[in-house]
Amino acid sequence: MTYVSAVTLNAHGVKLEPLAHDHEAGLRAAAADGELWNLRVTSVPSPDETSAFIETALKDREAGHRFAFAVMDEASGTVLGTTSYHDILPEVKRIEIGHTWYAKRAQRTHINTTCKLLVLTHAFDTLGCKVVGWRTDNFNYASQRAIERLGAKKDGVIRGHKLRRDGTIRDTVMYSLHRGEWPEVQAHLNYLLSRPRS
Repeated sequence: MTYVSAVTLNAHGVKLEPLAHDHEAGLRAAAADGELWNLRVTSVPSPDETSAFIETALKDREAGHRFAFAVMDEASGTVLGTTSYHDILPEVKRIEIGHTWYAKRAQRTHINTTCKLLVLTHAFDTLGCKVVGWRTDNFNYASQRAIERLGAKKDGVIRGHKLRRDGTIRDTVMYSLHRGEWPEVQAHLNYLLSRPRS
């Protein structure tokens, strides 16, 4: 039995459903909103890479070490982006959240806060995780700020960790959130989402 079973999560008009080939056109359109594949510090697929991106995610799900979601606008059914559980370690009850990106129009909205509330609630309260982690490019300052705003703690930096799309070698910044820290973080995310949205 896999640690992360197929599940659909929803709140505040956002729905996370298991990523499938049916999401390809929507995912391609989301990436095109801002031409996100041109960002040096992310791994957003270009239009001709979208099918392979989904296929890799499905193979990783089958292998049990990644579970990718399509991030949807619940009312319209529009794909806004994607996020994943990855580096799933059932034996120590640890997962990481990553492979996350959103269409430009969804950025700086309640979408990311809602997604994090959904995946963190599921990780801690349903899967029984003891630790949830994140990793990001050392030059992806926006991602680092977003992770830190959640209340995650910086664990350190892995030097010379992996290749970027442009062939340069990146350092990876690691973060984590422990089960004992979750109640305060959960309260803060709910507070943020309770404020009026412009």
